[in-house]
Amino acid sequence: MPLFDSQALNPGVTRREVFAWSCYDFANSGYTTVVLTAVFNAYFVSVVAQGADWGTLAWTLALSASYVVGMILMPPMGAYADVHAKKKLMLFVVTVGCVLGTVALAFVGPGDLALALVAIVISNFCFAAGVTLNSAFLPELARQEALGKVSGWGWSFGYLGGLLALGLGLGYVQWAQAHGHTAVQFVPVTMLITAAVFALAAAPMFLMVRERAVPRTDVSVSSFVAESAQRMWHTLKNIRAYRDFGWLMVCGFFYQGGIAVVIALAAIYAQQVMSFSMAQTMLLILLVNVTAAIGAFLFGYVQDALGHRATLAITIAGWIAMVLTVVLSTGSVGFWIAANIAGVCMGSSQSAGRAMVGLFAPASRLAEFYALWNAAVWLSGVFGPVTYGLVTWMTDNNHRLAILVTGMYFVIGLLVLALVNVERGRLAAKAD
Repeated sequence: MPLFDSQALNPGVTRREVFAWSCYDFANSGYTTVVLTAVFNAYFVSVVAQGADWGTLAWTLALSASYVVGMILMPPMGAYADVHAKKKLMLFVVTVGCVLGTVALAFVGPGDLALALVAIVISNFCFAAGVTLNSAFLPELARQEALGKVSGWGWSFGYLGGLLALGLGLGYVQWAQAHGHTAVQFVPVTMLITAAVFALAAAPMFLMVRERAVPRTDVSVSSFVAESAQRMWHTLKNIRAYRDFGWLMVCGFFYQGGIAVVIALAAIYAQQVMSFSMAQTMLLILLVNVTAAIGAFLFGYVQDALGHRATLAITIAGWIAMVLTVVLSTGSVGFWIAANIAGVCMGSSQSAGRAMVGLFAPASRLAEFYALWNAAVWLSGVFGPVTYGLVTWMTDNNHRLAILVTGMYFVIGLLVLALVNVERGRLAAKAD
């Protein structure tokens, strides 16, 4: 079956347009790969916080603050985008915000806590808002029976963008280290590389993807905030009518909380526990992105064959296996195995969640439901990493215990997933 098979797309949607939409996943994955996972998180703890005991906790609190901002701002933003058909315009605004926030990180040096924290909060909020708004285009592009497949195309192509940004950064780091440069000198350049890749790769999305939603002329600009709040409150008040979407949000809160720990703290764990150098950590994440791309692509087809819930259950079980492998590993081999298990699960679990939301969301309220979903995900981003940070702070930096404790998020998520009935949720969305 050819890539971007037109049979999976809605009438009027071209493969070229889906490729352009996927380019946004390609663009923004460099941010999460380089800034959150491989480079800046470890740089923050070791250089910006100067190795203080509270460094890991401060990093997790900064990410949590960005998710709190997202939980407050993104739901009304999503509802506004639905009412006024402004998803692409708002996506452009937050994209510019993330790119500029990443550039600001290039000016962070030892002890520059205030600048680092502000830049992380702004850039990570804008990154997450961009993921939400870009995801809201998925049901407009793909047929319902192919949501998993098309979502998988985007996620898998996205990991190639992470590979590009990280590969360019790794090449520069190796050159810089060979010339005697320190992290204070080469990490800022990796931030500029990441920002440039994001800006250039996102361009096709804005040039080629159509905004298919029709704006409502009966709502004025001055009243959109009140209507947004009413819409959100109505959905939450009547969540029993969308009970499967509600259970999916609870499931997402828990398993995404575990994923948030892996994304935010992988490099810190590698350097603090496994004694990896920054170049080794970047190489590890580079290879993990390969397995993540493969996982996202293949599991997109698995979703449409086995069903969304079964596929998501398999990947959450994989996350549990990853946590146990990490905790039991005493050498680098076990850690490499665990990291690649995480890679496969990363792409497939996030792709599956995005596709299930598209299935449960009424056609006229896509951005609103994706905003609610991402509010649950962002809430998990507050609790997951902070749980890890608190455990390390209270146990004299016991990272093994911290990863084991936060692994319980995956276990609970798997149990909650059993309550989701996909067919019932799909019919509830159609009845809206």
